Amino acid sequence: MTRDEREWLESDGLGGFAMGCADGIRTRRYHGTLLVATRPPEGRMLLVADLEVYAETPAGRFGLSSHDYNRGYLHPDGATRIASFAYRPWPTWEWLLPDGTRLRGELVVPHGRPATMLRWTKLAGPAGDAVFLHVRPMLAPRDYHSTHHANPAFRFEPETAGERVTWRPYDGVPAIHAIANGLYQHSPDWYRDVYYAMEDRRGLPCMEDLASPGEFTFDLSQPAALALSIDADVAVGLAGSPSAAARVEAVFASERTRRARFASPLDLSADAYVVQRGAGQTVIAGYPWFSDWGRDTFISLRGLCLATGRFDVARRVLLEWSGVVSDGMLPNRFDEGNASPEYNSVDAALWYVIAADAYIQAASATGDDRAKLERAIDAIVAGYAAGTRHRIRCDDDGLIAAGEHGFQLTWMDAKLGDWVVTPRIGKPVEIQALWINALAIAGRRTAKWRDLCEKARASFVERFWNHDAGQLYDVVDCDHSPGALDGACRPNQVFAIGGLPLAVLDGERAKRVVDAAFAALWTPAGPRSLAEGDPRYSPTYGGGAADRDRVYHNGPVWPWLVGPFVEAWVRVRGNTADAKRDARARFLDPLMTRLEIAGLGHIAEICEGGSPHTPVGCPFQAWSLAELIRLDRVVLR
Repeated sequence: MTRDEREWLESDGLGGFAMGCADGIRTRRYHGTLLVATRPPEGRMLLVADLEVYAETPAGRFGLSSHDYNRGYLHPDGATRIASFAYRPWPTWEWLLPDGTRLRGELVVPHGRPATMLRWTKLAGPAGDAVFLHVRPMLAPRDYHSTHHANPAFRFEPETAGERVTWRPYDGVPAIHAIANGLYQHSPDWYRDVYYAMEDRRGLPCMEDLASPGEFTFDLSQPAALALSIDADVAVGLAGSPSAAARVEAVFASERTRRARFASPLDLSADAYVVQRGAGQTVIAGYPWFSDWGRDTFISLRGLCLATGRFDVARRVLLEWSGVVSDGMLPNRFDEGNASPEYNSVDAALWYVIAADAYIQAASATGDDRAKLERAIDAIVAGYAAGTRHRIRCDDDGLIAAGEHGFQLTWMDAKLGDWVVTPRIGKPVEIQALWINALAIAGRRTAKWRDLCEKARASFVERFWNHDAGQLYDVVDCDHSPGALDGACRPNQVFAIGGLPLAVLDGERAKRVVDAAFAALWTPAGPRSLAEGDPRYSPTYGGGAADRDRVYHNGPVWPWLVGPFVEAWVRVRGNTADAKRDARARFLDPLMTRLEIAGLGHIAEICEGGSPHTPVGCPFQAWSLAELIRLDRVVLR
């Protein structure tokens, strides 16, 4: 059987989601039917891992689902009966049975509620033949990073009330509520040794046991409806509806209307990353395993929110994060265990300045909102100028020095124990571009920042130009040693020309940098993180966590960098209409085709450096999609 491992995603706007493969066979521990954020957007737990589904006709009993047991034993054989799959407007499968019966199954996650709705419909079949559907929920109540195994503590006993069935498998785990227009029969069982091929490839635990309390049986003379949620009211705000079927139908109709309001499929995909945090909103860095990260949030905001016209969302995100500025820094992430902020990024706060100013300009922000954002901008610039954590400080040349051993402060942040794979201690090139842009923004209101901006820019041009290579150094004053230089050819240098409002480098030198980066780094999926000729370069990305982290920023393609790279390419060609048309055909169009090859409707976190540049890493990545949208809607307009 030919596998279709492309992945679909349904997010709930709270941090929870449903996710799986087009062929219905789970390959990750993160794949699931009901996965919720118990403390939005954190505290994520998988509750309902999957469903085992059979159709029964006069011709026999036929599987509609499939699971991989013991590394290759597929059961049932439902994947072989899939006649079609579509992921818009929500995941929809059609199955063709041997007797000609055709069935459709649909799954939708309603926005703003921790729930999943499912619907099955008989489309065609022999006249007069009764068709029944048997659906067995398979539970794995656990932290979403973990795996679940058979144990005597699991409580199978249900609570039933009319169309509602509730399971409370463990103390400290949310109750799982279901409503269905089918008959529930209690028949507990364990399904052991479910195998996750993708986790195996990643060198992670890849076997799990699923608990199934019982089975729902539906008569498909009418559509079958099943709702799953941690809300006691699994009607999801539709308590006035007369039945489970009507409630589920109403949610499908409501979601169809909501999704139709988005201007394009890309806008709808962008919405998946915007989630609740506190009274405001934030941006999930990627699905399935990332939460909201400061750096990713503010790199992504211009594409996900501003380029799509969602200024209200941008405002709520920026205001929510403005309250956690500390000594000029913003957290790079919040610890999922206790939601405490982790201040371990030199660029998250600088990206906040870029995003906040872009919002102020695009939305013509005034009043209290503008004042609050400008105070945050000024606090960041002042904090960096005065000096803050991790030896982040403005040096005598006006540039930002940063870093200490054991900490990964730039976006190239792989770390193995105490070993930082790409430490980049000193003065990294893209940090200077961000700093100079931040000074220019703050300098509109304060003269001393304008003066420092001019000094820093002059120092940058003098200190970062690598005449022999015709490009920029990646880091100067390495390890805080004056004059020590890192000449690695990496994509970070393009931020001096593109990706930010102010180009720090221009003229012939800028063109040489872009041409050198194109020759050494460019692929149809975006730029590589390191040139092929470097001894640290690796064309492949795989194996266990240590193997992957060693090469994470030493060869893989990072699609989010297509935005700054192409913007630099267009700028050095005069930003003309012809240059933009050429760039769209040369760079953007090939990237658009990659929306259908991994995370459906999205762009992956990374791709392998070697051809054919297979998507790896996180299949749904916020900044990858965001920069594609910004490129399409802003840079190449």
